[in-house]
Amino acid sequence: MTSKYLLAALALAVSGAAFAAGDHSHGDDHKPQHGGIVAGTHDMDYELVARPDVLTLHLRDHGKPASAQGVNAKLTLLNGTEKSEAVLVPAGEGKLEAKGAFKVAAGTKVVALVTLPGKKPANVRFALK
Repeated sequence: MTSKYLLAALALAVSGAAFAAGDHSHGDDHKPQHGGIVAGTHDMDYELVARPDVLTLHLRDHGKPASAQGVNAKLTLLNGTEKSEAVLVPAGEGKLEAKGAFKVAAGTKVVALVTLPGKKPANVRFALK
C-alpha cells in the first residue's frame, strides 16, 4: 500500500516538473484572442500581434485584460543578424502598441521586456511563424 502512494506522489512530482518546463498554467485559456502568439510568465499572459506597421502586445491576467497604465515595455526584433527595437505605449484596455515600419516575417524572434507597476521586469520571448 505504501509503494502505491509513493508511486502516485512520484508521478505527480514528475508531471508537475515536466509541465512547469513547458507552458505555465493557472486555469486560464492560453489561446490567442487577437490572432497573435501567446507567451506567458508565472502570473501574466502576453499576446503579440506583429504587423509591418504596428506591433501590439495584449496583457492578460488570469484570462482578463490587465491594465496597461504605468507599464513600460520594449520589444527587440531579431531577424538573423539584424536587430531593431520598439518602445510600446498604452493603447487602450490591456494593450500596448508601437507604430512604425517593422520587419516581421516567419522566423523573426521577438523579446519583450515588460515592467508592470510594482513588479520585477518580465522577459518574454516569441517566435513568429
